[in-house]
Amino acid sequence: MKLVIGSDHGGFEAKEKLKKFLQGLGHAVTDFGCYSTDPVDYADVALLVAEAVAGKEFDKGVLLDGFGGAVCFAANKVPGVRAVCAYDPFTATLAAGHDDANVLCLGGKTRDERELQEISKTFFETKFEGGRHERRLAKVQMIERKYLIER
Repeated sequence: MKLVIGSDHGGFEAKEKLKKFLQGLGHAVTDFGCYSTDPVDYADVALLVAEAVAGKEFDKGVLLDGFGGAVCFAANKVPGVRAVCAYDPFTATLAAGHDDANVLCLGGKTRDERELQEISKTFFETKFEGGRHERRLAKVQMIERKYLIER
């Protein structure tokens, strides 16, 4: 799978380890930063990753910050992005299988390396189930379109 990954400074160290793990699984991983623990604004990296996923340059994306939430709400501002925080393999399975999430958001300071690996592996191995979930995603897309038009 062709993946893009990014983090703010709070997720930097976890991103570096996770990137190597994902490459070891055979994924092509492109890193959009950040590249050190120097402070950066999470919204800047989230925007880069979200636009690349929404533009279909990559199959899916991964974003990390300290707890996963800030990059998640920033990425979800980009139309076509379905960013989800996952906290364990179960939530990763639902995010991918039911919600067809295309950006996985993780907390670099809330999970250890092994947990982040398990969550990511599960997320990328889980296929979207379709069926009843397609109807629900269509409703989410209608909401997105409504607010794009009204603004």
